Amino acid sequence: MLVLAAFSFGLAVFLVGEVATAPTRRRATALKRAALYGLTQRAPKDEVQHFSERVLAPTVAQLASLALRLNPKNSLEATGARLRAAGLSGRLNASAFLAIKAALALAGVGWALLIGVTLSPFSGFLFAPILAGLGFIGPETILTHRIRDRRDRIRGELPDALDLLAVSVEAGLGLDGAITKLTEHMKGALVDEFALTLGEMRIGESRHDALRKLAERVDVTEVAAFVRSVVQADQLGISLGRILRVQAADTRLRRQAAAEERAMKAPIKMMFPTAIFIFPSLFAVVLGPAMLTLTHTLKLG
Repeated sequence: MLVLAAFSFGLAVFLVGEVATAPTRRRATALKRAALYGLTQRAPKDEVQHFSERVLAPTVAQLASLALRLNPKNSLEATGARLRAAGLSGRLNASAFLAIKAALALAGVGWALLIGVTLSPFSGFLFAPILAGLGFIGPETILTHRIRDRRDRIRGELPDALDLLAVSVEAGLGLDGAITKLTEHMKGALVDEFALTLGEMRIGESRHDALRKLAERVDVTEVAAFVRSVVQADQLGISLGRILRVQAADTRLRRQAAAEERAMKAPIKMMFPTAIFIFPSLFAVVLGPAMLTLTHTLKLG
């Protein structure tokens, strides 16, 4: 059982490492095949498959299907959307993320078996569902925090981006040119999303559809309001520069209100660690000498 647990843990670590580097290897393999296309008479079926194609890809697919069976409400499309919202779609696909969840759950079961062999079988049975659940839920929790942090960064970057767009439009550029200037002079999560939107418009996507996809990917209220305003300005012939100025002022007021809300919540959040960690130490320092003196006096009496 100890050997099985160690083997399971090692296999889980190996699979996580292989899955994390799979997109880079697949991209390199695709570029190599494109470069060698037409230079060999070898048929595709006669090519020697790489280890990742023979073993890793089927393993990832099986682990992803296992994760979907464990959580039927989830799907590849929903997972891909969450990865895009976290900014990880270029480094990790939905199947790989689900495979990591399943691999960590299996690693948790392996650790539970190791605990059962080391301590007692009851401990192994007790820790098996706990460790498996932590391994399965852990990546999803980390992904949720990344999505929340990225949305907060986008909210913080939006007012400055809208100011730059407004200045560019008022200087005579169109929206496409203004977005190009934005991608050249600013960096951040929001700029990356605008760059993707600009690329979609350049390959033939209509401006309205590209902006709506931007709002769906980011899923931030302020960005959705900006997209609606731009679409309505195009449809009604309203001055785009004035709309952008109003949107920039509105988003800046919302950012200030959110900061004030966090500042008002801070004392309440600080109350619990203060009561748990600081007050007992304070009582020990203040009342400790008095209690020692009182005890010494009672003994003498």
